[in-house]
Amino acid sequence: MGVFQVVGLLTSRHHMTMASTEELLTVAAVARRLGVAPATLRTWDRRYGLGPSSHESGEHRRYCPADLARLTLMRRLITTGVSPSDAAEQAKKHKGKITVEDIIDDFVVREDLVNALHKAAKTLDKNFIEAALRKDLAENGVVKSWSEAIVPLLFLVGNEWEASGQGVEIEHLLTEILKRILRESVDDISKPVNAHPVLLASVGEEMHSLALHALAAALAERKIESFFLGARTPLEALCGMISRSAPPAVFLWAQLPQNADPKFFTDIPAIRPMPRIVLGGPGWDGDACKDVAVVHDLSQACAEIERAVGL
Repeated sequence: MGVFQVVGLLTSRHHMTMASTEELLTVAAVARRLGVAPATLRTWDRRYGLGPSSHESGEHRRYCPADLARLTLMRRLITTGVSPSDAAEQAKKHKGKITVEDIIDDFVVREDLVNALHKAAKTLDKNFIEAALRKDLAENGVVKSWSEAIVPLLFLVGNEWEASGQGVEIEHLLTEILKRILRESVDDISKPVNAHPVLLASVGEEMHSLALHALAAALAERKIESFFLGARTPLEALCGMISRSAPPAVFLWAQLPQNADPKFFTDIPAIRPMPRIVLGGPGWDGDACKDVAVVHDLSQACAEIERAVGL
């Protein structure tokens, strides 16, 4: 799914009651709190060693508060684009006390809205979905709506498809609705603050592009004009546009590692001034990307591009 955050339903302290020091939680209870399938928790235990700390063979799995906090940290890292294996390693190596409240501070999921949208999506109620999303975007802005409602919704839909193999049509319906709604704000920019548009592209054979539509809409709220080159943007097309349009920034999206080729930022034309290169998506290896900005969520991407255009 083409999202900045791979998506985890982390609820705020207003919606999530932390277990007491004595309380032990079942797999189902932890799964509900994290917004993942119980099978996912068993996979994390088997594959990464992030299971109940006191689990014994033959007994029901019970998670203590520290276990829940580590799993919450792992899910939070995944939502920022970290691979599950790396997120698990960081969660296990984390020094000091881990509390769920610290991990999810300022990260809110509006569960009522997400659940209503999810129910409407499963019944293919396009009119309700469109009306609810437009209202939420108008009231909260793209970044807030994206992180607190849209991404959790997409995660729920994707998680159901992964578990059952059914419902791919729901994801396609949501994706097309979101693209259309997000494009509406992009088309309404008047008097942009940048003389030359920012370029956005899904590189190589990358087909995922929803995150770029969200970024374009978030930039439009800031009066920053952008031009989306589309999915599967070849290097030749990217270079041609950079030469002709002299963009202040270029945002390159790679959801999959095989599409994250460094040539897309090392082999671009040498123009003056050089555009700021911003990379997004879990496909990029941050350690291998030198002299460019690597971002992990929508707000970071906006901040980098705002700096590039002088805001």
